[in-house]
Amino acid sequence: MIVEGILPAARERLITIGADATLIAAATLLRDLDKDIVVVRDAEGVLAGIITKTDIVRQISHCQGAGCVVAVSAVMTQAVIYCRPDNLLHEIWMVMKERHLKNVPILDRESRPIGVLNARDALEALLRELEYEEVLLREYVMCVGYH
Repeated sequence: MIVEGILPAARERLITIGADATLIAAATLLRDLDKDIVVVRDAEGVLAGIITKTDIVRQISHCQGAGCVVAVSAVMTQAVIYCRPDNLLHEIWMVMKERHLKNVPILDRESRPIGVLNARDALEALLRELEYEEVLLREYVMCVGYH
């Protein structure tokens, strides 16, 4: 299975913000419990980095005066693990598991964000694929459908 197979769910998880936006604006976007990551884009819409709830808490814990309105670009993670729609889901899952990542941005050919792959969505899709393969194998072994 490729990442494109779960792109509809990944598109719903995508939240973007401009690199010049304030950290408070990013925090506002992440206030829902099911939101964990904001993808930061540059002026052309290309991936510039990501901001997580942890990044925001870390910055706010040191916040004093003007530090509370720092730009997202000053706090974001710039070295981002990402994937493309044509990547194999299993391979991306292995990277996520190895690096303990909960979310990975999905980028188009121009490096513009088009979705966010969530670990839970990836696992559910991989499990469905395995269950389907198991059914096919069982039917093949038992000669179901063959005469």
